[in-house]
Amino acid sequence: MFVQVIEGRVADREGLRRQMDRWMAELRPGAAGYLGTTAGVADDERAFAFARFESAAAAKANSERPEQGRWWAETEKCFDGTVTFSDSDEVDTFLAGGSDDAGFVQIMKGSAPDRDRLRAMDAKLAEHAASFRPDLVGGIRVWTGPGTYIEAAYFTSEAEARANETKEPPPELAEEMAEFAEMMANIEFVDLREPWLY
Repeated sequence: MFVQVIEGRVADREGLRRQMDRWMAELRPGAAGYLGTTAGVADDERAFAFARFESAAAAKANSERPEQGRWWAETEKCFDGTVTFSDSDEVDTFLAGGSDDAGFVQIMKGSAPDRDRLRAMDAKLAEHAASFRPDLVGGIRVWTGPGTYIEAAYFTSEAEARANETKEPPPELAEEMAEFAEMMANIEFVDLREPWLY
């Protein structure tokens, strides 16, 4: 999988949503290898979009379409200032991955010097997720550098996520969760309370 993460401050939230809907209706049919998009605007007016493709080649082919260029020229007007693009084919998924069933998405921007250890913690959590965190549907972690990533975690709802995030982990998960909490100390959290899921 290849993911392009787009981030920028929004000047026109409604206009951006219209442009995203328009892309799905008009440009999506010609986007070979396109898998889906998770997007939304946070309370501080920062917008994020995770556009997923089968491969970097598929994403490149899409970006080179004339109609894509015209669409972006219009979409860019919805932002206030610089828009950043982070492209990566180093992508981890856990549980169900990205899900259109989510009612709440939390973006996490952080660093992890040991990818394998983080993946091991993902696997351990997955064993107990159904009972410990039934609100967690899945997630996508996009590696943007040797030890940096942007992640989207998908939850059933914000209310259920908030209620369960304070739960004590089962004994067999306690060590991993304590280590995970230490790693989370340096992570920036951004909430998409009304995610746009395509």
